[in-house]
Amino acid sequence: MTDILLQISLKSILNSINFEKIFILITEKILILIGFTILFLIFRSLGKSLINHFFQKYRAKYSDTVAEKRINTFHTLTRNIFGYCVWFFYIYAILSTLGVPVGTLVASAGIFSLAIGLGAQGFVNDIVSGFFILLEKQIQVGEYVQINTIKGTVSAVGLRTTQIISDDGTLNFIPNRTILTISNMSRNNMIAMIQIIINADTPVDKITSCINTVNQENVKKYSDILAAPEIVGTLTRPDGQLVIQVDITTKNGAQAKIKHDFLSMYLKEISRQGIKLPKSPIILNSGK
Repeated sequence: MTDILLQISLKSILNSINFEKIFILITEKILILIGFTILFLIFRSLGKSLINHFFQKYRAKYSDTVAEKRINTFHTLTRNIFGYCVWFFYIYAILSTLGVPVGTLVASAGIFSLAIGLGAQGFVNDIVSGFFILLEKQIQVGEYVQINTIKGTVSAVGLRTTQIISDDGTLNFIPNRTILTISNMSRNNMIAMIQIIINADTPVDKITSCINTVNQENVKKYSDILAAPEIVGTLTRPDGQLVIQVDITTKNGAQAKIKHDFLSMYLKEISRQGIKLPKSPIILNSGK
């Protein structure tokens, strides 16, 4: 008797469900979601194209009066802000279509507090830090910098993260709130500093003569050298080793090539003169 009543109850429940209506509703929701997704992709692609076109025209018109790095910085920033806005409205539209009361949730103080606790505070800190980095023009796209312990070329400056490409090609994403120190090595002239380790009995005057010979023959070939190389002289390193140091003032960005070129020429001339140096004699230091 109980089984019969249960079967009758289940049958009545199933009969009361309008499967056709449910199927139509689900199909309608799926089609709407697909439509929103297609519109999102089209709008995002169109927006990026318009932004790129605008900055391309702006770059062609004002490249002589506005720094190229500054234009590139605002180009990437504009694309980032546009991407955030498009994603926000896309997610809002999807949730609204699914029947989620987004407005009520956002207005709820409890949900807002929960969001803060789950990381929104860090997100806000990223945006505030990014805003001041841009406002104070601390870095720009294309500049060589060191942020905290990461050294490389700035590839993008956003409101949330800053992207740095290291010398080995690694792309580093740095949250703006974690940026404590920025060393910008692309704003001033740089010094390529070359130290060559010597022995106590090494003929310093002969090495100095080799360095002068190289400088006289080659400095004029490098337009990026801004002043005559300065032979600082014999110095003692913290580890007790003796070195002869040469400082070459260059345009920023050119110090690495000039450092390596002149080091090679110094060593060739020293070797040609038959002067013996200790093993692993070379220490390189420069702004890069």
